[in-house]
Amino acid sequence: MTGKPWPHRSSEDYGHEARAVLGAAAYALFGQVQALILDADGVLTTGNLLFGPDGEALKEFDSRDGLGLVMARSVGIKRAVLTGRQSQIVATRARELRFEAVRLGRFDKLVALDEILQELGCQAQHTLYMGDDLVDLPAMLQVGVPVTVPAAPAEVKEYCCYVTQAGGGAGAVREVVDLVLKCRGLYTVALQELGRQATRPRTGGQK
Repeated sequence: MTGKPWPHRSSEDYGHEARAVLGAAAYALFGQVQALILDADGVLTTGNLLFGPDGEALKEFDSRDGLGLVMARSVGIKRAVLTGRQSQIVATRARELRFEAVRLGRFDKLVALDEILQELGCQAQHTLYMGDDLVDLPAMLQVGVPVTVPAAPAEVKEYCCYVTQAGGGAGAVREVVDLVLKCRGLYTVALQELGRQATRPRTGGQK
């Protein structure tokens, strides 16, 4: 039996695909992304807050988002989470996916953005910020690639270069990561890296 090549499409093919989705202007912006900064509720999750007697009990994450963020890490794209809520659940998920920077309980997102950029060693113009509500706007206006989700208010959407097709917590982050990798010509490399132990997320007691 003759096996098919993997990846079965070229970087150029994937790039053309992304350009068709984004258009020329956004394609150029996505092609410069070196860091992803993500809000939690409404972006990494659906935004529903589930409380029990002792406070926050559950959050639902999308496994496809997680794999996309693993792929981004495998090719050197930095990842950070910046959220206005204190959440041990978000902290655990970020640790599992080996995020390079984590800021929890920060409504002063503009200040936190500057901290993250310094920690990551990235410039704002090469950073994609993905938020879903008005509190994200001050930070989103400072980066080169502001992105949001369909449920975001109109005031947020009008300042973004891309609005995802998928909803927050339902594949929106994966959609954006795939586009970044394709625009940067890194998608095929990320696919090839998937099988390597070093790219895998932490599980259990791993450090």
